[in-house]
Amino acid sequence: MNNLEKKINYKIIVAVLVAVIIGVLIAFYYSYAQTKSDISFLRQERELLVRDITLVKADVDRLSALNEVNEIELEDSKYRVQQLLDSVGKLNFSIEKLKEYGTELQGLKAKNDSLRLKNNFLRYNAMVMETKYEEANKLVENLRGKSSSLAEKEALLKKRNQELSQELKTKNHLKLMNSEGSGFRLRGGRYINTNKANTISRLRGCVTVIGNPNTKKEERIIFYQFLGPNMEVIGDNANTILVKGNVYSKRVEMVFMGEQFNVCDAISIPEGSLETGTYTLNVFEDEKLLASSEFHLK
Repeated sequence: MNNLEKKINYKIIVAVLVAVIIGVLIAFYYSYAQTKSDISFLRQERELLVRDITLVKADVDRLSALNEVNEIELEDSKYRVQQLLDSVGKLNFSIEKLKEYGTELQGLKAKNDSLRLKNNFLRYNAMVMETKYEEANKLVENLRGKSSSLAEKEALLKKRNQELSQELKTKNHLKLMNSEGSGFRLRGGRYINTNKANTISRLRGCVTVIGNPNTKKEERIIFYQFLGPNMEVIGDNANTILVKGNVYSKRVEMVFMGEQFNVCDAISIPEGSLETGTYTLNVFEDEKLLASSEFHLK
């Protein structure tokens, strides 16, 4: 009976040992399968990480080559990307480390997106600046054209002024003689010559223009200047003419044909406004006194 029990106990022990061994083998198998699955998952995630990090690194390198964003941000991004590549290349991290790197990778992606936005903004500003530069160039060219046109006009005006100045210097003034001043009073609708100052309502001036065979037809202007006994200028109906600081009584326009002829013109004054004394008639052309004569009123 004892031998039988021993045999049974031995078989039980053997069965338990076999069961334990089988259990250990099964546990080892499942552990090995799980480890193999984890390694395969980590390798897949590693490949994804390497791909994403490589893309980010390429963008960072491109932006660095363009030199369009902040250099400090670029260097920092380069450093972090290289760290990730080094760590992933060694495959020396766990699932928790993978999650950590994944989170950091998302941060780098966000930072990369920010750099892209900055780069796009800088590109847009560069386009705007280029457009404004082109507009400024067109405006400058337009102003240069206008300036050149103004300079040409100014040169023409200067030349014309020089020609006029030279013409004035070389101009032949009229030659006059027999200038004469006299007074007239109105009687019966007619003007009658008189030397009584208190009855005179008109002063007349006459002058003879000497002929010039070298002149065919010219428009000329002369000025009469009547001076009273006190050397004041007497105006036509109290109106005088001011030309370049000189005061005249009458402007006389005529056409000189080169032949000798007489020119007479008069000014009107209020009757009884003149006093007894010696009066003067001066005849000017271009501010030059050409003839002068005196007449006496009593």
